[in-house]
Amino acid sequence: MSQSKPLVLASVMQDANGLPVFDWSAVSEWVSHLPAPEEQAKAWGLAERAWFDHLCLALGPDFRVREHGAALLLSNLDAVVAKAMLDYIHKSAQRILQVLEGVAEIPPWGHDLVIVFEDKDSYYRYVAHYYPDEGEYAESSGMYIQAGCGHFVTMADSLQALEPVIVHELTHAYVQHLPLPTWLNEGLAVNTEQRLSPSSGMRPDLPKMHARHQSFWNAERIQTFWNGQSFLQTGPPNELSYDLARLLVSHLAADWTAFRLFALQAHQQDGGARAASDCLDIALGALVCALLDREPSPDWEPTPASWTSVE
Repeated sequence: MSQSKPLVLASVMQDANGLPVFDWSAVSEWVSHLPAPEEQAKAWGLAERAWFDHLCLALGPDFRVREHGAALLLSNLDAVVAKAMLDYIHKSAQRILQVLEGVAEIPPWGHDLVIVFEDKDSYYRYVAHYYPDEGEYAESSGMYIQAGCGHFVTMADSLQALEPVIVHELTHAYVQHLPLPTWLNEGLAVNTEQRLSPSSGMRPDLPKMHARHQSFWNAERIQTFWNGQSFLQTGPPNELSYDLARLLVSHLAADWTAFRLFALQAHQQDGGARAASDCLDIALGALVCALLDREPSPDWEPTPASWTSVE
């Protein structure tokens, strides 16, 4: 480590309803002043471990931090169960790299962080820190929190429910080096989740879902899909966006060699349109129309010039 000014942990410590969290923007700022990339990566990893050690003390004497590969697990789980959890995370990471060969890569910085709270009260006490003071939020049994330092959280009796979340979010983490359109990013994550996690749930009623897609999407709404806005909405726009992304990626990835080149060149600025044309000889709008049994129309193609005015 260089002679850079040491990071005083007390200066970046914050309170999350009685539990310690770090100001990760301040940690990132300190890390950025280290001269070499390998020093920065090491310092970030040490900061993550220091945070887990502080959180471990706050949660109680039964809690421990365990490590396997790039994964850190904070829990009071029995040693056998904790090992199984770490093995699942490690194996999922390796399987994602295999499934998305040539596209996914492990980030050079940080750990895969998992916190297993003892009960519902401590779980919600912690996650409430990341929600606005006003309003309500849906119940959950596990989630991925991306707040400067991404990490998974769940409860001791909900480990299986976290498995598809781990696969989904690890997929996002392993393709974050690419400027992917939101639909392609989410489509990769959903398909990988369904392939690798048997507990990801039953498939929807396909004929019913097809009919919903047909009645929902039009030339205006499809632009919100291409630019990613529909994924941020609630209700049908969100649900149907994820499913359409799943359908598109499932179809396009049938020829993995060509799809890999497409994924490496696709860019969010044009919704992946140019890469689809160059690498797959496909017009994305025409493909969606075909999947929805509609006549192709140029109005369904990604049109970046219109996106600033799309609601």
